[in-house]
Amino acid sequence: AEVKLITAPTSLPEPVGIAVTHIETAAEMKEAVANAVAQADALIMAAAVADYQPKTAAKAKIKKETPSLTLELIRTPDILTEVQGKFLKVGFAAESEDIVANARQKLQRKQLDLIAANDITDADSGFGVDTNKVTLIDRDGKVESLPLLTKREVADKILDRVVVLLGRKAKR
Repeated sequence: AEVKLITAPTSLPEPVGIAVTHIETAAEMKEAVANAVAQADALIMAAAVADYQPKTAAKAKIKKETPSLTLELIRTPDILTEVQGKFLKVGFAAESEDIVANARQKLQRKQLDLIAANDITDADSGFGVDTNKVTLIDRDGKVESLPLLTKREVADKILDRVVVLLGRKAKR
């Protein structure tokens, strides 16, 4: 099975043995994901591209001719919600309160098979650190709170659950 990574610009090195698609806009991400899931067994989306985007994009540098500038934003398409197919959908929920309840709502709203929720108020978990403490919730309601682990270990745990869910799906 081929593993594909679709990524925005990053300073991280490309992982070995993975087909990488580089994108720059939410529209490019949506198109790349739609193309990639055509033959996919699972889609794992770590984060939204952005919740909002500028309504219009300047074609050239914006000159400082006026003392203020009004920027109109519109909702960015929710790729994970909109993409359709017969694959498992795995998402993430970065939460600051009611972590399990909010993650459950997101799982149902986006019709996910699995969600990994983490408390972004915990200094050892989430952004800017190499560790994470997540709670895995599947569509059957199973909740598994993982201890503080490296992000690599968290990824392995998520993939272990994906394998189990794929096995269940194959039996149906």
